[in-house]
This record gives sequence, C-alpha cells and structure tokens, in this order.
Amino acid sequence: MNPVVGLDVAKGESQVQAFLDQSKPYGKSFSMKHIKEELDHLLDFLKEIEVVTGQMPMVILESTGHYHTPVIQYLEEQGILYILLNPIISYQAKKTSLRKVKTDAIDAYQLCVLYYKEDFEPHKIRGIQLLDLRNLSRQQEIVTNMYVEAKLQFHTILDQVFPEYRKVFGDLYSKVSLLMLKEYPTSEAVLTAGESRLAESVIEFCSSRSGQWAWGKAKKIMDSVSRNPFQKNVYESHVINLRMYIELLFHYQGHLSDLEDRIVALANELEEYKIIQSIPGIGEKIKATIISEIGEIDRFNHPKKLVAFAGVDPSVHSSGKFTATINRMTKRGSSRLRHSLYLAVLCGIRSSRNKKLKAFYDKKKSEGKPAKVSIVACVNKLLHWIYALLKRKETFLDLAY
Repeated sequence: MNPVVGLDVAKGESQVQAFLDQSKPYGKSFSMKHIKEELDHLLDFLKEIEVVTGQMPMVILESTGHYHTPVIQYLEEQGILYILLNPIISYQAKKTSLRKVKTDAIDAYQLCVLYYKEDFEPHKIRGIQLLDLRNLSRQQEIVTNMYVEAKLQFHTILDQVFPEYRKVFGDLYSKVSLLMLKEYPTSEAVLTAGESRLAESVIEFCSSRSGQWAWGKAKKIMDSVSRNPFQKNVYESHVINLRMYIELLFHYQGHLSDLEDRIVALANELEEYKIIQSIPGIGEKIKATIISEIGEIDRFNHPKKLVAFAGVDPSVHSSGKFTATINRMTKRGSSRLRHSLYLAVLCGIRSSRNKKLKAFYDKKKSEGKPAKVSIVACVNKLLHWIYALLKRKETFLDLAY
C-alpha cells in the first residue's frame, strides 16, 4: 500500500484527508488547528495509518507563504517525510475537474489524488544557516523598501519647508545633515541661530571634520536660507512631520546597518558564500541573496532545474505544426533570485568587471540579439556557472575567452 495524507493549509489551521492507497480514502476529512495539542493529534493519526498499512504515510501540502511553517517544523522534528508543492502545480491539477467547487475538504482530497498521479520527491530539509541568511536578506529588502518610502515622504515635507537645504551637504541623509535639519528646520530657526552657532552645531554633530569644513557648511546653510521660498513657516505641522521623518530615517538606517552586519557575518561562515565570492563584479549583498535563495545545491540534480527555479527558462508554445520561435521567460521561480541575478549581470558586464561574462554578452550582441535578450542569456549562463562551482566546490577563474 502507498498511504498519503493531504493537508490544505490556511491561516492557523489545516484540513486533513488521508488515503490508504490510490482511490482508497481513509475516513472523513477533519480540521486541525496549528497548536501543539492538535499537531500531536495529527501525529497519532499518522501512526494509526501506519498500523493499518504497514508504513508511515507521506504528507503532502502546498507552500503557502508562512502559514505552513508550524506544520512542516513539527513534521521535521518528528522525522515525518513530506512533499511541499508549488501552488501552481496544485492549482493546475484542480482545474482538470469539470465541476467548479472550492472547499478546504475538496482541496485536501485533490492533493491526495495528485500524489498518485505524479512522481513527487520528498522535500529536502534545508540547513538552518542558509535559511537564517535567507530570512535576513528578505528582511533587509522589506526594511529597504520602508526606508525608501520614508525618504519619499521626507522629500515631500522638505519641499514645503526648506527645499534649498538639499544643496548644503553632499549626502542629504548623512548623520550631520539630518541632525542639523532636525535642529534648524526652517529659515527662521537658521537666522535666529546665526552662522557662528550653526558652525558650532556642525562641529558638535560631526567632530571628525575640521573647523574650516564646519564653517563652510554653516555659510552654505545661511546662503540656502536666502534662496528659500519659505522665509516664514506657516504650518507648524510641517515641522513636526519633518522631525518625525528624520527620526524614522535614523531608525531605518540603524536597522539596515545592523542587518547588513549580521548578513555578512553569517554569510562568511558558509562555504557556498566563499565560493560565490570568487565570481568578480558582484556585490556582497547580491552574493548573499543569491546563495540564500538557491539554498543547498543538492536540491537540484541538473542546472536546468536551477534555471527553472530562478524563472529565467524560456516558455514553450507549440500547437499542431506551429512552434513559436519567440518565447518569453516563464518568471515562475524565485523573483528575489531572478532580480539578484539580473543585478549581478549588470555589475559584471559594466566596465568588464567579469571578463568571461562580458565576452559572452558581446558575443550575443554580435549575433544581433537585443540588449535585454543578451542580459537574460547572461543570467542563464551565470546560473550554469554557479551550479558548476557549487557542485564541484571550485572557485571562479576570471579568464577572457
């Protein structure tokens, strides 16, 4: 017999359906909350099926963002094998039914049916370090997006209070720049303080620079006031909002700095990262994201599977005697990996930082391929190199063709 248990996972609970063998459902489906007591009940249910069939059933479920994580962590702790499906696969299988019915019980049932139709491999447990690195990289992306949004809002307020301040410091978001703006957010505040007091504040906020530099910045601030269209601040709310966004920018900068330090420290402990470091022209952050999204290279037994996982494999369209010659990327894999590889290629071919990659790009261009098509080809080639390097545990030799 070949038993299987299908779990239709939702937020905080799952619907459970068991099959003893193909076309042999076992009992009725039931709901299970993602709490310790009911997960223990699931384990008892699995052992009950093991007694009936003589073997522990396979568990099959969909990947559902983070909702499935308490279930799979529990299964891993108990040593239960499971199959984690891409939702696209299960969705396509559900569409084969003529009846348009959607319930959790039917979804769990369909997962069991799909198990017997396809030849799935059990999910390979990933290492904690790589998963930690992936979580940190993804969190850094989220915080970066929040930081960018805060910058946009900050600019909106600054445009209504002191737009000419942008020309004072080379980096508007540097510590000294934001602290000075927080202390003197309006033309009135700057004029009240005077040039001497401004210079003292610059020295206080940036003690590493010379007094001459501080006086130069103080003079620039005074000059920016003379150009500022808002000589008087009418709305106190603008100043309140400006200071609030400055605090937010400091907050996000601190978190991003901490995340970057943790990512670099964790990445340097991994053999895969040291191998990827040998590829020239790719930044530290991009390298860390690439290896964290790929995970253990043993999950892929062929480079084409890694290419498909990144979603840069060409789609196929054929019907009758017609076969399309212009096909787009599938874009069905990891979007983070795909974006990181795209940036890695841009960095590699820029100024010939990666001679091999630049030579391959030039070859594609000489064949008449458009720039974007050539870049996608480079992404595909880079993935094949990464696969070979990680499989062989070798370093990259940057030699021109």
